[in-house]
Formats: sequence, C-alpha cells, structure tokens
Amino acid sequence: MTDQSVPPTPTNNDNNNNAAPAEKDQKITPWDVEGGANGIDYDKLVRDFGCAKIDDALIARFEKLTKKKAHHWLRRGLFFSHRDLTAILDAYEAGKPFYLYTGRGPSSDSLHFGHLIPFFFTKYLQDAFNVPLVIQMTDDEKFLWKDMTSDDARKYLIENVKDIIAIGFDIEKTFIFSNIEYLGYMYPTVVKIWKCVTGNQVKGIFGFQDSDNIGKFAFPAIQAAPSFPDAFPHIFGGRRDLLCLIPCAIDQDPYFRMTRDVAPRLGYKKPCLIHSKFFPALQGHNTKMSASATNTAVFLTDTPKQVKDKINKYAYSGGKDTAEEQRKFGANIDVDVSIEYLTFFLEDDDKLAQIKEDYRTGKMLTGEVKAVLAGILTEYVLRHQKARASVTDDVVKSFMAA
Repeated sequence: MTDQSVPPTPTNNDNNNNAAPAEKDQKITPWDVEGGANGIDYDKLVRDFGCAKIDDALIARFEKLTKKKAHHWLRRGLFFSHRDLTAILDAYEAGKPFYLYTGRGPSSDSLHFGHLIPFFFTKYLQDAFNVPLVIQMTDDEKFLWKDMTSDDARKYLIENVKDIIAIGFDIEKTFIFSNIEYLGYMYPTVVKIWKCVTGNQVKGIFGFQDSDNIGKFAFPAIQAAPSFPDAFPHIFGGRRDLLCLIPCAIDQDPYFRMTRDVAPRLGYKKPCLIHSKFFPALQGHNTKMSASATNTAVFLTDTPKQVKDKINKYAYSGGKDTAEEQRKFGANIDVDVSIEYLTFFLEDDDKLAQIKEDYRTGKMLTGEVKAVLAGILTEYVLRHQKARASVTDDVVKSFMAA
C-alpha cells in the first residue's frame, strides 16, 4: 500500500488571505491527494466511489456485537465509509471466521502520525473481534515507483516493521510479510487475478501510461491478492470462503474496487472495507502528511523538542493575528490543524468539546491549543519509542515467519 507521500499545499491563515481561492477539482488517487478549494469533499468521494457512509445504527450494532464502546475515530466520523461492513458483522454474529488485512509502503526509516491511523484502528479491530491479521509490506511498489535501490527498500522495510510491531499487535494472530520475499506463496492467487484484468482496465482505474514500467501494471493484482485467503496457505490452508475486512484510507479504494470485481469470477467472497479520512499535513487540510517532506509531519523518531517546534512553527492556525483579536473574535476551528489533530488523538470527548468551544469563542489562544497537542503527541512518541526499543530482530523474524 502507498505511503501517502504528497507535498503540502502552501497556505496562509484565513484572516490574512483576502483573495478568493481559485476553484479546482479535488484529485484523489492512491498516489496523489489534492483537495479542492474547500479541502477534501468526502461526501463527493462516497458518491463517486459508490461506497456507503457509516451511520449511527451501524456503530450501535458494532458496539452491541463486540460488547465494546466504538473507537472514538468511528464515533467522530474519522472512519466514515465502508463496503459491506454489515457482512462482517453478520459473520461475527453467526460465529463465522474472517480476517483483517492492511498494509504499508515502506519509503522512509520512520513512520509518522499519518501512517499510524490504519494501524491503530486495525489493532482496535483485532482486539474487538479476536481475528487473524495480515500486514502487507509493499517494498516492491516503493522500488517501482520511487527513486530508491532495492537495498534502501529492504532497510526501510525492517525499520517500518519494527514500528508496526511496537503498536502492540498479537504475535499469535498477526503475519507481516514483504511482497518481495513472500510473492512465491501468493503467486498462484496473483496469476488468477492477472488473467481477469486487462491492461486497458488497469489504465482506466489507475491512470497508467504506456511509458510506465510494466511492474506498475502488474502491481495492483499483488495488492489485491491478500484479500483472498488462499494467498496464505500456512494460515488458512486452502480455504477460499473466508471474508476479509480491510481498514484503509479512502484513496486506496480503487485497488479494492478492482478486487471486488474479480472476486466472484474467481470463486472468492468480495473483500469488505472500512475507510478513513486523511490525516492532514501540518500546513493544512488539503494534503496528507508526507514521509518525504519532514516539516509536514511529526515522526515517531522525533524528540519532544522537535514535536513541540514543528507544531508551533508549522501547524496551520485558524486563530487570529493577535491575542486581542483572538479573544474578541475567536478562531476558525474548521481550518485549524491543531484542532484536527486533537480530534484524532485526544480520546476524551468532553475535553475535546471544551477545547473546541473555548478556542472558537476566544477563551483559548492558538499557543495554548498547540501546547495541549504537543503534550499529547509527545506522550505517544515517547511511549512508542520505549515499546520499539524492545522489538529485536528475532521478534521481527517471528512476526514475518511463513
């Protein structure tokens, strides 16, 4: 899966920018995310992609079946749309097995907070449903798309796997694999997918050109294959009847629309999906964090000082220019990145609501909000670094043993 690496859009505080924004269409692909004039229109994505919004009734059923309070990202609409999530809940209610599948494209030696979203949520799902999980590391994709050597891809793979393990997945129920190393086991599944999808279809779905290397044309089937259980004979034997649930950002949906199209033709169940919104770059809501632009992101290797400095210097503010104006007019919390980050990482609903209200009405200043955010992200970083220090090479081998 891709690493959400897109450059930030230059922004100015809304109170300093009097020019009307130029109208533009949003562009959402597995490799590029660009919002329109008013940011990302998620309702439009749901309509265009043909998926369904997650509603209160679905969340209530989730809580009833799992006997757990829904994750705050579900309650707050950060995981907001799905494909056939009801089928997963039906299976769980009936006691039928299923599994989880997510992934990471290793393109840097450290994860940033944007990368954590699918993994934190997948861990929540694994704990709630007590099911197996497969994590695909697309080192082949990064080698094909980016200017990196195979040695670089291998180095980033190992470093990213250690970050993922440190999140706390169940070693007895989690298999992490490198495409380059594991492809031989998946190859029979991949070949069947290749036979069902034409070059013209791949061009239409993903926008590939004749000048692109042939590896790019081949790759979508490799990302599709883990959706089908017989890609993992050492876990599921030869079973073909298991459902798969894929938590991912919505820009990955084109891969799995293709997968869902070929599934019944190959005798598999269609994979189910649950989509997240994007975690924006520090500079604003029109982009995601980027591993290749370090000032757009807070990384798990950052020091507490780096976390604080990045937030104070780069986090786009909806506050006013002066403390006097802020106290008089309040902040535009709809464009404020610190508020957006707190919506993801401040779990206390009441505290979040109070901060939003105080900031919106001028009772809090931008610096105070950023200080709260810096404290929370620093706690995450320090806790992660401590957990990662205990992830040895032997632990990595255990998670990746086929």
